[in-house]
Amino acid sequence: MSATRVFVARLAGCAVFDPAGDRVGKVRDVLVVYRKNDPPRVVGLIVEVPGKRRVFLSIGRVTSIGNGQIITTGLINLRRFEQRGGEVRVIAEMLGRKVRFNDGSGEATIEDVSIEEQEPGEWEVEQLFVRRPKGASPFSKGQSAYVTWREVRESARTGEAQSAEQLIATYSELKPADLANTLLDLPVARRQEVAEELSDDRLADVLEEMPEADQVEILGGLGDDRAADVLDHMQPDDAADLIAQLPEERGEHLLELMEPEEAEDVRMLLSYGPDTAGGLMTTEPIIVSADATVAEGLALIRRHDLPPALGAAVCVTLPPYEAPTGRFLGVVHFQRMLRYPPHERLGTLIDQGLEPVGADTSAAEVSRILASYDLVSVPVIDERHRLVGVVTIDDVLDYLLPDDWRSHPEDEDEVSKRATARAQLTTGSIPIPTNGRRAGDGTR
Repeated sequence: MSATRVFVARLAGCAVFDPAGDRVGKVRDVLVVYRKNDPPRVVGLIVEVPGKRRVFLSIGRVTSIGNGQIITTGLINLRRFEQRGGEVRVIAEMLGRKVRFNDGSGEATIEDVSIEEQEPGEWEVEQLFVRRPKGASPFSKGQSAYVTWREVRESARTGEAQSAEQLIATYSELKPADLANTLLDLPVARRQEVAEELSDDRLADVLEEMPEADQVEILGGLGDDRAADVLDHMQPDDAADLIAQLPEERGEHLLELMEPEEAEDVRMLLSYGPDTAGGLMTTEPIIVSADATVAEGLALIRRHDLPPALGAAVCVTLPPYEAPTGRFLGVVHFQRMLRYPPHERLGTLIDQGLEPVGADTSAAEVSRILASYDLVSVPVIDERHRLVGVVTIDDVLDYLLPDDWRSHPEDEDEVSKRATARAQLTTGSIPIPTNGRRAGDGTR
């Protein structure tokens, strides 16, 4: 059953299906245009299709909205979405805006927006869910209300940033890579507002998934103290790569503001060439003694915040057990641990066939070793045979892939041809020319 009124925040992440029931993507936002005397009109949806590509779906191509899913006619233009002048994203740009009541009773913040179908294929903003400012009590949340568009007017003070709290709540379930893509789609000013309100650890995770140029831009918009806190939460190798892109003076200043232990790891990584094992490695592998048991090793790799590649094996060394460690003894793969009783000592399970690489080993050689022996990580030692880190498969992929791999477009003509052919088979329709934009045809 198709709903005639729906709140936009509930549409985020909803699956989009074609008439045959095949999933084509998921909703990321709703696009509206403002009108002089009437409520904003919905022009379409921003849909994420496979490959993390965001495309425009005209609201005229939507045949049903309801039960957590959206049904389309099957005709979707797969050209990458580009926002036009006058178009506004509801989730990314409207939520968090201030509005002032026309009756003079004060102002409130938009927390959600409902859209309503006026006639088939014609939707417009109907109601706003708003919240008034907090009361005197520190536990007060502020009174909420449903108002129509005509009962309020938007109020923006010069120089005042738009709140991103509601937007962040809407995208709270997104994985870091997906949130990074979402941020990169936002206007630059809005992107910085969202970055300012993300927690340090969440922003660190997101920055690790962005191209270096975008990392530098966002970090440049943060104060030095906040930037240092975010760098503290990043993986040392990612933090080192980011600091290397900054002007030398600011990079050194941020290192001084970071936690001493984190800064020490980053400085060590910066001392290695970017195309060597030392430049690619992370300094935070799982390190244990030879007397540690299988039970202890498995407990360490179960940590929720541990990247999967680092959990594939534990490194066995002599004390101390932080990089640079005592003499490196070897690695124990987690699959081998699963085959032995919990009390077995890890020193007896070391993989004798895996040799570590030196910190100055070339990235090309590290790549060859990982591929030749089907490994997801390889230990890195210094000239004194101390463990200084591990290079993981994702480190190597980041090095080998082109700089723009996160946003590298597919062959759009081929994708569009396949989508059009599929739509013809599904609906029996004739493809619409894409050399111009007509009302409701979904082309941009």
